[in-house]
Parts: sequence; C-alpha cells; structure tokens
Amino acid sequence: MTHEHQEWTGPVVVGVDGSQPSLRAVRWAAHEAAGHGVALRILHAIGVPEFFPGGAISPSTELFHLLEQDSEAVMRDAATVAEEAAPGVDVSSESTTDPPVIALIEASKAARSIVVGESGRGAFTGLLLGSTTVTLAAHAHCPVIAVRGDVDREAEAPVVVGVDGSELSEHAVECAFEQAAFRGVRLVAVHAYTDADAKALFSETRMAHDWESLDDAEERLLAERLAGWTERYPDVTVERDLVRSKPRERLLEWSESACLVALGSRGRGGFSGLLLGSTSQALLHHAHCPVLVVRAHPEQ
Repeated sequence: MTHEHQEWTGPVVVGVDGSQPSLRAVRWAAHEAAGHGVALRILHAIGVPEFFPGGAISPSTELFHLLEQDSEAVMRDAATVAEEAAPGVDVSSESTTDPPVIALIEASKAARSIVVGESGRGAFTGLLLGSTTVTLAAHAHCPVIAVRGDVDREAEAPVVVGVDGSELSEHAVECAFEQAAFRGVRLVAVHAYTDADAKALFSETRMAHDWESLDDAEERLLAERLAGWTERYPDVTVERDLVRSKPRERLLEWSESACLVALGSRGRGGFSGLLLGSTSQALLHHAHCPVLVVRAHPEQ
C-alpha cells in the first residue's frame, strides 16, 4: 500500500515562560531539533492583549519595559538550557506581544513541530490544563508535542502510535516512525477497535459470531497501514498491539512505559465538526509521557 507523505519543514518551535516545566520542554525541543538536523526557535509570548482585554487601557511605558526585561531573561535562560542539552544546535529567540495560542499557531505555519510544556507561571500558564492546548492542537499547521509526565524514561522505552485507519492517523504513523528511527527504539502500533458505543449498540450474544471476521478485518487494516512505512524504515522494529478496547484507555496504559505517544487529532469515529477528538484530549490531559498530536493541513 502506498502512503501520502506529509511534509513539515522549518525549525522546531518551543513556547517558553521561564517555569521548570517550560525548561523541560526546551530540553525536549533541543533534542528534537538535533535529532532532525533543524534549528530551534524559542518563542515567548508577553501576551499584552491578555493583560488588557479589549485594549481599552494601554500598558504604561514602565510596565511594558518590565515585561520586555522579563521576556529577555526568560529567553536567555531557555537558550542556555537548549545549548547545554544539544550543543551545536542553531538556537534563536523571539518575543511577541500576542497571546500565546495565537503566537504559536502563527509560528506553526513555518515550523516542523511546536513543543509546549505541561504548565507554567507566565503567559503559557496552564497550557495543558485548559482550553489553550486543545485549541493549539486543533488549529496548528504542524504536529504539536505536549511535554508532560515522565520525560526521563529508560533508553529502550518505545514510541507508541494510535492507528485507526483515518487520514490523520496515517500522518501520525509517519511521525511515529520518524521519532522511533532517530531515537533508535522500537515502535508500538496500537489499534484498539472496540469502544463503549459499540457495546451499547450490540449485545455480546448478537456480536459473538461476528468477532472472528471483525478481528481478521482489523488485523488486515493495521497491516496495510504499516506496510509502506516498514519498508521506508527497515531498521525500526515494529510491535503490533491489536486489542478490543477503548483507544484512549489503551494509549493511556502504554503512556506509562512509552517515551512518546503519537496520534491524530481526530479519529475515524469522530464527528466531522470536531477539531479535536476525545482520545487526543484524554491523552493531552492525562498521559504519563509526552504526547504528539498530528493535524492535517487546513485544506485537508
């Protein structure tokens, strides 16, 4: 089976605010940039419009100067962390007065990936705790990596990808193979195809005689979705996890031992009007390791 290649070019962009979770994201982003041979761009959003809703009151010169000084210090500390984590990586920094989600979505138009931390103290405070990260993952023009949970797993911890046969899942599989290849770890392809909705609609007795054929069909789907990528990445060992379970529950289980979980922003069972599905939201809020969410280009 042939696969459509989704091209994301440009630097890795990391949103910072000076907090420890933010600096953990910088370390992750620096290794990400080094692994892919691209530059690292550090972005700090002062977020002046958020300080003064509606723009009715403008910040004083003194206040704005203090905000700029703080921003310079945040970016300087982040750059130091990045250079220590990945010597030789091309690091640049930029501050903006835009709100963080707007700044990051705009930056995603020319980025390979966007990296954000779990929470913080400043403009990016609570980025993974509320609607900001959901909005970012739903509207970014490139993959979004949410650095949360345990980022110091053992060297052999696998990359895990959710596979459901959808187009977005296809792009997540591509990203997952890339991640596994440059980290030198195995890839676990998870295909969970039974959820509560199916159980509510069909009794166990009614479905019993259909399970065998359904299992065969789902196993064939998984094999087809992996075939082209295993040929493109022959050095990546692939483990298949085909299971009757809720996708979000199975992926959350794997997040306890994975170094990264990748998935599409919305699966094949989601409503077309939803920009971010329940599984990706659950992983962003509850995963025990970093999460990579892939959204297709806007026209798709």
